[in-house]
Amino acid sequence: MSNLHESYLSLKNWCDNNIGNHQSSTGELNHFHDIVMRYLFEVALNKVKEESGPPPCQFSWFVMGSAGRFEQAVVSDQDHGLIYEATNKEASNYFRELGKEITSGLHFIGYPYCDGNVMSSNPLWCKSKQEWAVQLSQWMEDESFDSIRFLLIFYDARVLVGEEKCVSRLKQQLHEYIEKKPYFLNRLLVNTMHFKKAVGVFRQFLPETHGSHTGCIDLKHLGFFPFVNAIRLLSIKEHVEETSTLSRLGCLSGLPEYKKGLELYEGDFEKLLSHRLQHHQKVAEYYDDVHFLDVKKLGKTEKKEIKQILMNGKKLQEYTESIIKRTLKNEI
Repeated sequence: MSNLHESYLSLKNWCDNNIGNHQSSTGELNHFHDIVMRYLFEVALNKVKEESGPPPCQFSWFVMGSAGRFEQAVVSDQDHGLIYEATNKEASNYFRELGKEITSGLHFIGYPYCDGNVMSSNPLWCKSKQEWAVQLSQWMEDESFDSIRFLLIFYDARVLVGEEKCVSRLKQQLHEYIEKKPYFLNRLLVNTMHFKKAVGVFRQFLPETHGSHTGCIDLKHLGFFPFVNAIRLLSIKEHVEETSTLSRLGCLSGLPEYKKGLELYEGDFEKLLSHRLQHHQKVAEYYDDVHFLDVKKLGKTEKKEIKQILMNGKKLQEYTESIIKRTLKNEI
Protein backbone atom coordinates (compact mmCIF):
# COMPACT_ATOMS: atom_id res chain seq x y z
CA MET A 1 0.00 0.00 0.00
CA SER A 2 1.43 3.40 -1.01
CA ASN A 3 2.00 6.16 1.52
CA LEU A 4 -0.55 8.27 -0.33
CA HIS A 5 -3.24 5.61 -0.10
CA GLU A 6 -2.41 5.15 3.56
CA SER A 7 -2.83 8.91 4.09
CA TYR A 8 -6.25 8.91 2.43
CA LEU A 9 -7.31 5.77 4.29
CA SER A 10 -6.09 7.16 7.59
CA LEU A 11 -8.07 10.37 7.03
CA LYS A 12 -11.18 8.42 6.04
CA ASN A 13 -11.00 6.25 9.16
CA TRP A 14 -10.38 9.26 11.40
CA CYS A 15 -13.33 11.09 9.84
CA ASP A 16 -15.67 8.10 10.17
CA ASN A 17 -14.64 7.55 13.78
CA ASN A 18 -14.95 11.18 14.87
CA ILE A 19 -17.80 12.80 12.95
CA GLY A 20 -20.29 11.47 15.49
CA ASN A 21 -18.60 13.60 18.15
CA HIS A 22 -19.25 16.80 16.21
CA GLN A 23 -23.00 16.87 15.79
CA SER A 24 -24.12 18.99 18.71
CA SER A 25 -24.76 21.84 16.26
CA THR A 26 -24.56 22.56 12.55
CA GLY A 27 -21.75 25.03 13.25
CA GLU A 28 -19.63 22.42 15.02
CA LEU A 29 -20.34 19.86 12.30
CA ASN A 30 -19.24 22.30 9.59
CA HIS A 31 -16.06 23.21 11.45
CA PHE A 32 -15.30 19.49 11.42
CA HIS A 33 -15.97 19.27 7.66
CA ASP A 34 -13.60 22.22 7.13
CA ILE A 35 -10.83 20.48 9.06
CA VAL A 36 -11.30 17.28 7.05
CA MET A 37 -11.38 19.08 3.68
CA ARG A 38 -8.31 21.18 4.45
CA TYR A 39 -6.36 18.11 5.50
CA LEU A 40 -7.48 16.27 2.38
CA PHE A 41 -6.30 19.20 0.29
CA GLU A 42 -2.83 19.01 1.87
CA VAL A 43 -2.58 15.30 1.10
CA ALA A 44 -3.66 15.88 -2.51
CA LEU A 45 -1.26 18.80 -2.95
CA ASN A 46 1.65 16.76 -1.57
CA LYS A 47 0.96 14.02 -4.09
CA VAL A 48 0.97 16.49 -6.98
CA LYS A 49 4.16 18.10 -5.60
CA GLU A 50 5.89 14.70 -5.59
CA GLU A 51 5.00 14.16 -9.24
CA SER A 52 5.12 17.68 -10.70
CA GLY A 53 6.95 19.90 -8.23
CA PRO A 54 5.66 22.91 -6.29
CA PRO A 55 2.75 25.02 -7.57
CA PRO A 56 3.90 27.35 -10.38
CA CYS A 57 2.02 30.34 -8.92
CA GLN A 58 -0.25 31.53 -6.12
CA PHE A 59 -3.70 29.98 -5.99
CA SER A 60 -6.84 29.58 -3.89
CA TRP A 61 -9.13 26.61 -3.38
CA PHE A 62 -12.74 27.44 -2.60
CA VAL A 63 -15.87 25.49 -1.70
CA MET A 64 -19.43 26.25 -2.81
CA GLY A 65 -22.90 24.82 -2.24
CA SER A 66 -23.70 23.83 1.34
CA ALA A 67 -19.97 23.81 2.16
CA GLY A 68 -19.60 27.37 0.92
CA ARG A 69 -22.62 28.39 2.99
CA PHE A 70 -21.35 26.49 6.07
CA GLU A 71 -24.55 24.42 6.01
CA GLN A 72 -23.34 20.89 5.33
CA ALA A 73 -25.24 17.91 6.67
CA VAL A 74 -23.61 14.76 8.08
CA VAL A 75 -23.11 13.49 4.54
CA SER A 76 -22.21 16.17 2.01
CA ASP A 77 -21.38 16.04 -1.67
CA GLN A 78 -18.62 18.02 -3.37
CA ASP A 79 -18.82 21.60 -4.69
CA HIS A 80 -15.44 23.31 -5.14
CA GLY A 81 -13.14 25.13 -7.53
CA LEU A 82 -9.63 26.50 -8.05
CA ILE A 83 -8.39 29.94 -9.08
CA TYR A 84 -4.71 30.65 -9.82
CA GLU A 85 -2.62 33.67 -10.78
CA ALA A 86 -0.77 32.72 -13.97
CA THR A 87 -2.46 32.25 -17.33
CA ASN A 88 -0.29 29.74 -19.14
CA LYS A 89 -0.18 26.07 -20.12
CA GLU A 90 2.08 25.06 -17.23
CA ALA A 91 -0.28 26.48 -14.61
CA SER A 92 -3.34 25.06 -16.38
CA ASN A 93 -1.90 21.55 -16.50
CA TYR A 94 -0.69 21.69 -12.89
CA PHE A 95 -3.93 22.86 -11.33
CA ARG A 96 -6.11 20.58 -13.41
CA GLU A 97 -4.06 17.71 -12.10
CA LEU A 98 -4.44 19.06 -8.58
CA GLY A 99 -8.18 19.46 -9.13
CA LYS A 100 -8.50 15.83 -10.20
CA GLU A 101 -6.54 14.66 -7.16
CA ILE A 102 -8.65 16.73 -4.75
CA THR A 103 -11.87 15.43 -6.30
CA SER A 104 -10.89 11.76 -6.25
CA GLY A 105 -9.46 12.11 -2.74
CA LEU A 106 -12.66 13.67 -1.37
CA HIS A 107 -14.68 10.89 -2.97
CA PHE A 108 -12.43 8.25 -1.41
CA ILE A 109 -12.89 9.61 2.12
CA GLY A 110 -16.67 9.86 1.83
CA TYR A 111 -17.73 13.02 -0.04
CA PRO A 112 -19.85 11.93 -3.05
CA TYR A 113 -19.14 13.42 -6.46
CA CYS A 114 -21.31 16.39 -7.41
CA ASP A 115 -24.03 15.34 -9.86
CA GLY A 116 -23.62 18.67 -11.65
CA ASN A 117 -19.82 18.25 -11.91
CA VAL A 118 -19.17 21.44 -9.92
CA MET A 119 -15.71 20.30 -8.88
CA SER A 120 -12.08 21.33 -9.34
CA SER A 121 -11.56 18.38 -11.70
CA ASN A 122 -13.86 20.11 -14.20
CA PRO A 123 -11.98 22.79 -16.25
CA LEU A 124 -15.09 24.98 -15.96
CA TRP A 125 -14.33 25.38 -12.24
CA CYS A 126 -10.52 25.38 -12.45
CA LYS A 127 -9.20 28.54 -14.11
CA SER A 128 -6.69 31.35 -13.89
CA LYS A 129 -7.74 34.67 -12.38
CA GLN A 130 -7.96 36.21 -15.85
CA GLU A 131 -9.94 33.27 -17.23
CA TRP A 132 -12.35 33.43 -14.31
CA ALA A 133 -13.06 37.11 -15.00
CA VAL A 134 -13.85 36.27 -18.63
CA GLN A 135 -16.00 33.33 -17.57
CA LEU A 136 -18.13 35.44 -15.23
CA SER A 137 -18.62 38.04 -17.96
CA GLN A 138 -19.79 35.33 -20.33
CA TRP A 139 -22.22 33.92 -17.76
CA MET A 140 -23.67 37.37 -17.15
CA GLU A 141 -24.20 38.05 -20.85
CA ASP A 142 -25.48 34.58 -21.71
CA GLU A 143 -29.25 34.01 -21.72
CA SER A 144 -29.16 30.35 -20.69
CA PHE A 145 -30.55 28.89 -17.48
CA ASP A 146 -27.22 27.18 -16.72
CA SER A 147 -25.24 30.42 -16.89
CA ILE A 148 -27.44 32.03 -14.24
CA ARG A 149 -27.29 28.86 -12.15
CA PHE A 150 -23.50 28.86 -12.30
CA LEU A 151 -23.35 32.50 -11.20
CA LEU A 152 -25.57 31.76 -8.21
CA ILE A 153 -23.48 28.72 -7.32
CA PHE A 154 -20.31 30.81 -7.51
CA TYR A 155 -21.75 33.48 -5.23
CA ASP A 156 -21.65 30.95 -2.38
CA ALA A 157 -17.90 30.46 -2.86
CA ARG A 158 -15.85 30.46 0.37
CA VAL A 159 -12.05 30.14 0.28
CA LEU A 160 -10.65 27.28 2.34
CA VAL A 161 -7.04 27.47 1.16
CA GLY A 162 -5.40 30.66 -0.09
CA GLU A 163 -6.49 34.29 -0.14
CA GLU A 164 -10.14 35.35 -0.03
CA LYS A 165 -9.56 38.51 -2.09
CA CYS A 166 -9.36 36.73 -5.44
CA VAL A 167 -12.89 35.40 -5.03
CA SER A 168 -14.12 38.69 -3.54
CA ARG A 169 -12.93 40.55 -6.65
CA LEU A 170 -14.93 38.23 -8.87
CA LYS A 171 -18.06 38.76 -6.79
CA GLN A 172 -17.48 42.49 -7.06
CA GLN A 173 -17.51 42.04 -10.83
CA LEU A 174 -21.10 40.76 -10.53
CA HIS A 175 -22.06 43.71 -8.29
CA GLU A 176 -20.67 46.21 -10.79
CA TYR A 177 -22.53 44.52 -13.64
CA ILE A 178 -25.84 44.77 -11.76
CA GLU A 179 -25.22 48.44 -10.97
CA LYS A 180 -24.94 49.07 -14.70
CA LYS A 181 -27.75 46.69 -15.66
CA PRO A 182 -30.15 46.38 -12.69
CA TYR A 183 -32.64 44.39 -14.77
CA PHE A 184 -30.22 41.49 -14.46
CA LEU A 185 -31.73 41.02 -10.99
CA ASN A 186 -34.94 39.89 -12.66
CA ARG A 187 -33.08 37.13 -14.51
CA LEU A 188 -31.68 35.96 -11.20
CA LEU A 189 -35.17 36.12 -9.68
CA VAL A 190 -36.75 34.02 -12.43
CA ASN A 191 -34.08 31.37 -11.95
CA THR A 192 -34.57 31.02 -8.20
CA MET A 193 -38.32 31.25 -7.57
CA HIS A 194 -39.59 27.90 -8.86
CA PHE A 195 -40.41 25.31 -6.18
CA LYS A 196 -42.99 22.60 -5.63
CA LYS A 197 -45.56 23.22 -2.94
CA ALA A 198 -44.63 21.71 0.41
CA VAL A 199 -47.95 22.28 2.20
CA GLY A 200 -51.43 21.92 0.69
CA VAL A 201 -54.47 24.20 0.93
CA PHE A 202 -55.69 22.27 3.96
CA ARG A 203 -52.30 22.69 5.68
CA GLN A 204 -51.37 19.09 4.96
CA PHE A 205 -47.87 17.96 4.05
CA LEU A 206 -47.32 17.17 0.37
CA PRO A 207 -44.67 14.43 0.69
CA GLU A 208 -43.01 12.27 -1.95
CA THR A 209 -45.53 9.88 -3.49
CA HIS A 210 -43.17 7.32 -5.03
CA GLY A 211 -39.64 5.98 -4.81
CA SER A 212 -37.47 5.15 -1.82
CA HIS A 213 -38.51 8.31 0.04
CA THR A 214 -42.28 7.89 -0.26
CA GLY A 215 -44.01 9.68 2.61
CA CYS A 216 -41.02 11.96 3.24
CA ILE A 217 -40.57 15.69 2.82
CA ASP A 218 -37.58 16.79 0.74
CA LEU A 219 -36.07 19.32 3.17
CA LYS A 220 -33.36 20.32 0.70
CA HIS A 221 -35.64 21.50 -2.09
CA LEU A 222 -38.84 22.33 -0.19
CA GLY A 223 -37.31 23.57 3.05
CA PHE A 224 -33.82 24.94 2.61
CA PHE A 225 -33.81 26.19 -0.97
CA PRO A 226 -36.62 28.76 -0.62
CA PHE A 227 -34.66 30.39 2.23
CA VAL A 228 -31.20 29.94 0.70
CA ASN A 229 -32.14 31.24 -2.75
CA ALA A 230 -34.21 34.20 -1.57
CA ILE A 231 -31.61 35.40 0.93
CA ARG A 232 -28.79 34.89 -1.60
CA LEU A 233 -30.60 37.03 -4.15
CA LEU A 234 -31.17 39.85 -1.65
CA SER A 235 -27.51 39.55 -0.64
CA ILE A 236 -26.40 39.94 -4.25
CA LYS A 237 -28.61 43.02 -4.56
CA GLU A 238 -27.14 44.57 -1.41
CA HIS A 239 -23.50 43.47 -2.04
CA VAL A 240 -23.44 41.22 1.03
CA GLU A 241 -20.44 38.92 0.67
CA GLU A 242 -21.10 36.69 3.68
CA THR A 243 -21.76 33.16 2.44
CA SER A 244 -23.87 31.46 5.12
CA THR A 245 -27.61 32.07 5.00
CA LEU A 246 -27.69 33.02 8.70
CA SER A 247 -24.81 35.49 8.29
CA ARG A 248 -26.49 36.98 5.23
CA LEU A 249 -29.75 37.30 7.16
CA GLY A 250 -27.87 39.07 9.94
CA CYS A 251 -26.31 41.56 7.53
CA LEU A 252 -29.56 42.22 5.69
CA SER A 253 -31.56 42.62 8.90
CA GLY A 254 -29.15 45.39 9.88
CA LEU A 255 -30.36 47.44 6.91
CA PRO A 256 -33.46 49.59 7.55
CA GLU A 257 -35.23 48.31 4.44
CA TYR A 258 -35.15 44.69 5.64
CA LYS A 259 -35.24 44.89 9.44
CA LYS A 260 -38.98 44.31 9.75
CA GLY A 261 -39.47 42.11 6.69
CA LEU A 262 -36.82 39.53 7.62
CA GLU A 263 -37.16 39.42 11.40
CA LEU A 264 -38.82 35.98 11.68
CA TYR A 265 -36.77 34.07 9.10
CA GLU A 266 -33.52 33.68 11.03
CA GLY A 267 -35.28 31.58 13.66
CA ASP A 268 -36.99 29.51 10.95
CA PHE A 269 -33.71 28.70 9.24
CA GLU A 270 -32.02 27.77 12.52
CA LYS A 271 -34.90 25.38 13.23
CA LEU A 272 -34.54 23.81 9.78
CA LEU A 273 -30.86 23.14 10.43
CA SER A 274 -31.71 21.73 13.84
CA HIS A 275 -34.41 19.39 12.51
CA ARG A 276 -32.10 18.01 9.84
CA LEU A 277 -29.35 17.40 12.38
CA GLN A 278 -31.71 15.92 14.96
CA HIS A 279 -33.27 13.42 12.58
CA HIS A 280 -30.01 12.33 10.94
CA GLN A 281 -27.63 11.88 13.87
CA LYS A 282 -26.24 8.71 12.34
CA VAL A 283 -24.32 8.84 9.08
CA ALA A 284 -26.81 8.16 6.30
CA GLU A 285 -26.17 5.38 3.83
CA TYR A 286 -26.67 7.67 0.85
CA TYR A 287 -26.16 11.40 0.34
CA ASP A 288 -29.84 12.02 -0.49
CA ASP A 289 -30.97 10.41 2.76
CA VAL A 290 -29.90 13.39 4.87
CA HIS A 291 -32.35 15.65 3.06
CA PHE A 292 -35.54 13.65 3.55
CA LEU A 293 -37.70 13.86 6.63
CA ASP A 294 -40.20 11.07 7.35
CA VAL A 295 -43.31 12.93 8.49
CA LYS A 296 -44.72 9.79 10.12
CA LYS A 297 -41.91 9.93 12.67
CA LEU A 298 -42.66 13.52 13.68
CA GLY A 299 -44.61 14.45 16.77
CA LYS A 300 -47.64 16.71 16.61
CA THR A 301 -45.68 19.78 17.72
CA GLU A 302 -42.87 19.07 15.24
CA LYS A 303 -45.33 18.68 12.38
CA LYS A 304 -46.96 21.99 13.20
CA GLU A 305 -43.62 23.77 13.46
CA ILE A 306 -42.21 22.36 10.23
CA LYS A 307 -45.40 23.14 8.31
CA GLN A 308 -45.18 26.74 9.47
CA ILE A 309 -41.51 26.97 8.45
CA LEU A 310 -42.30 25.59 5.00
CA MET A 311 -45.13 28.09 4.56
CA ASN A 312 -42.86 30.89 5.77
CA GLY A 313 -40.35 29.88 3.10
CA LYS A 314 -43.03 30.59 0.51
CA LYS A 315 -43.74 33.97 2.16
CA LEU A 316 -40.03 34.80 2.01
CA GLN A 317 -40.00 34.04 -1.72
CA GLU A 318 -42.95 36.38 -2.24
CA TYR A 319 -41.31 39.07 -0.12
CA THR A 320 -38.07 38.80 -2.11
CA GLU A 321 -39.96 38.98 -5.40
CA SER A 322 -41.72 42.15 -4.24
CA ILE A 323 -38.40 43.75 -3.26
CA ILE A 324 -36.80 43.01 -6.63
CA LYS A 325 -39.83 44.16 -8.63
CA ARG A 326 -40.12 47.36 -6.61
CA THR A 327 -36.43 48.05 -7.16
CA LEU A 328 -36.78 47.58 -10.92
CA LYS A 329 -39.90 49.72 -11.02
CA ASN A 330 -37.97 52.55 -9.40
CA GLU A 331 -35.36 52.25 -12.15
CA ILE A 332 -37.88 53.22 -14.81
